[in-house]
Amino acid sequence: MAKSQFNVSELVTSSIIKAMEDGTPPWRKPWTGGNTGPAFPKRSNGEPYRGINVLMLWLAADERGYTSASWFTYKQALDLGAQVRKGEKSSNVVKYGTVEKEDESGNEKLIPYTRAYRVFNADQIDGLPEHFYRKPEPARDMGTEANAELDALFAAMGVPVVTTSEARAYYSVTKDSIHMPPVETFLSASDYYGTLAHEGAHATGHKSRLDRFEKFQSKKQYAFEELIAEIAASMMAVEFGFKPDFAQSAAYVEGWLKALGEDDRAIFRAASEAQQAVDFIKAAFAKKQTEQEAA
Repeated sequence: MAKSQFNVSELVTSSIIKAMEDGTPPWRKPWTGGNTGPAFPKRSNGEPYRGINVLMLWLAADERGYTSASWFTYKQALDLGAQVRKGEKSSNVVKYGTVEKEDESGNEKLIPYTRAYRVFNADQIDGLPEHFYRKPEPARDMGTEANAELDALFAAMGVPVVTTSEARAYYSVTKDSIHMPPVETFLSASDYYGTLAHEGAHATGHKSRLDRFEKFQSKKQYAFEELIAEIAASMMAVEFGFKPDFAQSAAYVEGWLKALGEDDRAIFRAASEAQQAVDFIKAAFAKKQTEQEAA
């Protein structure tokens, strides 16, 4: 079992390292071009993929030019009366599970495992219902004004957003606050919210939230925290329609490559932590909305 897990990790990590060396990490793939908005990958039942699988499917979609958001196993396509076209190449996703195993004391324990399985994009399949082939909507033009919905999304975290003329965006751990320049100093509102999402992702690491910072005290660990924030901001950007800020990460790419080369589970952990950050922000927003509706 351990050998299978290692092989899956090695497969995923090597693919991502190559993309990073080419200058296009998979979490940046949805914004590399085209006139349509990015597609968040979904299973055949419409459920969004999570964590490392989002990155892997973004990578595959960009490399092969897929525009559909939907992915299927071979059998799932058949069950819908459809057929994967002859010669089409599958893409890897990762399944997490547990298996019962008896330990040395004779007690049953649940042992986690990771294995790869193969899926096909709807663009590779004939005969699916038409909605699976629908292309994503063009990226919305947010203009240059503040967006009330996005302001509310990040405000729901309970982290003050302090605005001054200082031309720097950052999250202060000691003050537990985000500093942002005025929205009008950005090229567009989309750029502003992309930067705010990055700092908001950092803020989820506070001890009162996901308590992530205790893990990241050294310079190397701080670089890993930057990777988490960039991936989380990219995930939020796809869902909420703004463009993430990648300028802040240039200084960390070499460190990321080194970390991934030394530990083939690092990208799994980064994607998992990023997903938790996104889940936290969205859950706080949903809770706030419920409270307002009940008031």
